[in-house]
Amino acid sequence: MTEKEISGESKNRHADKSTNAEFITPFDFTPQAHVKPAFTFKFRAAHFFIAAFLVVASISAWFVLNAKSVSIQVEPSTARVEIQGFHIALGQRSLMLPGDYVLTLSYPGYFDEQSTLTVGLDQAQNFPFQLQELPGTLNINVTAADGEKLQALVTANGEPLGHTPLEEVELPSGNYVLKVSADRYLPLEQTVMVEGRRTLNEFDFSLAPAWGVISLQSQPAGADVLVDGQLLGNTPYTGQILRGNHDLMLKLTGHKAWQQKLEIEPGLDYDIPVQTLVPADGLAFIRSNPSGANVTVNGEYAGLTPLEITLAPNRSHELNLFKSGFEPLMRRIETRSAQELDLEISLAPITSMVSIIVDPPQAQLFIDGEAKGNANQRIELLAASQTIEIRQDGYIPYSTNFISRPGLEQELRVQLKSQEQARLDSIEPVIRTVAGQRLDLFYPDQFTMGASRREAGRRANEDLREIKLERPFYLSPTQVTNEQYKRFKAEHSSGTMQNRSLDLDTQPVVQVSWHDAALYCNWLSEQEGIDTFYNVEDGKVTGFDPNATGYRLPTEAEWEWAARTDGSGNTLRYSWGANLPPPADAGNFADQSVSSFMGQYLIGFNDGFAGTSPVGAFSANARGMYDMAGNVSEWVHDFYGTSLSLSSRVEVDPMGPDSGAYHVVKGSSWAHSTVTELRLSYRDFADLARNDLGFRIARYLEN
Repeated sequence: MTEKEISGESKNRHADKSTNAEFITPFDFTPQAHVKPAFTFKFRAAHFFIAAFLVVASISAWFVLNAKSVSIQVEPSTARVEIQGFHIALGQRSLMLPGDYVLTLSYPGYFDEQSTLTVGLDQAQNFPFQLQELPGTLNINVTAADGEKLQALVTANGEPLGHTPLEEVELPSGNYVLKVSADRYLPLEQTVMVEGRRTLNEFDFSLAPAWGVISLQSQPAGADVLVDGQLLGNTPYTGQILRGNHDLMLKLTGHKAWQQKLEIEPGLDYDIPVQTLVPADGLAFIRSNPSGANVTVNGEYAGLTPLEITLAPNRSHELNLFKSGFEPLMRRIETRSAQELDLEISLAPITSMVSIIVDPPQAQLFIDGEAKGNANQRIELLAASQTIEIRQDGYIPYSTNFISRPGLEQELRVQLKSQEQARLDSIEPVIRTVAGQRLDLFYPDQFTMGASRREAGRRANEDLREIKLERPFYLSPTQVTNEQYKRFKAEHSSGTMQNRSLDLDTQPVVQVSWHDAALYCNWLSEQEGIDTFYNVEDGKVTGFDPNATGYRLPTEAEWEWAARTDGSGNTLRYSWGANLPPPADAGNFADQSVSSFMGQYLIGFNDGFAGTSPVGAFSANARGMYDMAGNVSEWVHDFYGTSLSLSSRVEVDPMGPDSGAYHVVKGSSWAHSTVTELRLSYRDFADLARNDLGFRIARYLEN
């Protein structure tokens, strides 16, 4: 019966049971022969070992696949290597996973080394290490030639090790220069090899003496023996003296000192012959009244009093004293050995009467610095050179070396000079700059500036003005040259004109702005250490100091005064006079040589120069000024402005407007030829450099 059949039968029974619950029918059951019993697994110890093996094998395989081959190379090669961290040693290499390991290296005689070893991702990695040797130890002893142990200073390569005996001094291995030195012994220097790794290095040195031995005697005995001023003992004497040059001296009371230079070589003996000491000279201290008298001894000059001299004993000596203005004096003296004489001698003066007459009468008299009262007196003076001074407040003191002559009636007349007169006398009429310019001093006066409206060629900006110049000033007779300007600015070039150079050393500098000219003036002042006239900020002129006496540009009024006045009350229209055309030597103007490139020129006039000429090439004017007309026009100090007032007010030392866009230009140039331009009252203005525009320099005498 199959299982389905059994199941179906069972269901029928249940159905019957539901019909009749009390009825149960049993039946026999026999299992089918082909059904097998179920499998049952039991875990044994062998299973554990197999599983463990598989785990270990898996981990090992993973380690082998991920580990890196690491070689640790150590010098010395037999050093002990300890690695903290899992690794597998395979001969000279180890398998190690990437990461950090603590590495400890050690070997006898070397410093242990511990470091962090970082294994990277490269498959094969090498790590070299060099162990550092431990230092060696030194024992050093130093003895003298006789075996005596010395405390000597020892240095190794210049570094001190200490004083001997030295024990167990540590030094790294290597070659060293040992220097051994001790007082009174010759130093020793030796190169040695120090072995490291705690090796004991022993060195013994012997120093030779640095002295020689001297033996000396004196007659008489008992003299002090001094070497270089140090007392060593008394004769007879035997002792050590260090090598070198020495001053040897024997001193005995009542005798002259004996001296000798002595050069000592180490290790040698010096037996000096017996020295017979000479009895000492007598000593004389000579004073005179007055002091400063000349002294001769036995006809030989000895010096000025007060004077200390030595004299041979037991004999007579002749002393002579003489001084200008005093009677000479002779005296004989005698001294004994080691005797000291103290002589005080008064000299008799030689005098004469002198009359002193001084203006002003209140002046005071001083003779050799000693006040003698009112200077106007008759006074008795020594017949010798003496300093006579005469002083009075407000006057320059007078001083002279005066020698009165006995038997003559002498008179000294003195006129003291006031300080103001002395100041005026000290003023130099001509000065020179560090760049070589000459400046002449002028004491100007009042004059009329500008031109009358009736004057031919007059321009509207030439108003007549009454000018009074009160401040004396210096003015250069010539314009600044290229050579002089290039001392200030070496790179400057004045350029060319129609292929003719304007840049020769003696030609006037051109192509300079007003600011360039003002900065040049300041540079001159700085070179000579005087106050600068122009105020400068960031390289630009921002103003000026009217009280400064430094170099500057002349004011328009100063320029016109120097150009137009002749010192005789005349005011010039042209530099040569009152009429055109200019004479042959009048100046450098636009002549026939410029006719090819300039529209206006002086017909029939030829000055010899197409461009600028050397400064001062033409005649000077009445004030000694050159090129006030022609050659180049000139910057002056003033800002440009015009006066619309007809006031007759006198202007004193005018310096122009306080500000402006342009500066005044005065004088004609090589490019000018018209009646307007050649006149000395001609006023132009500019703000840029030109090839016919230069400058000259001025400065005030005082503020």
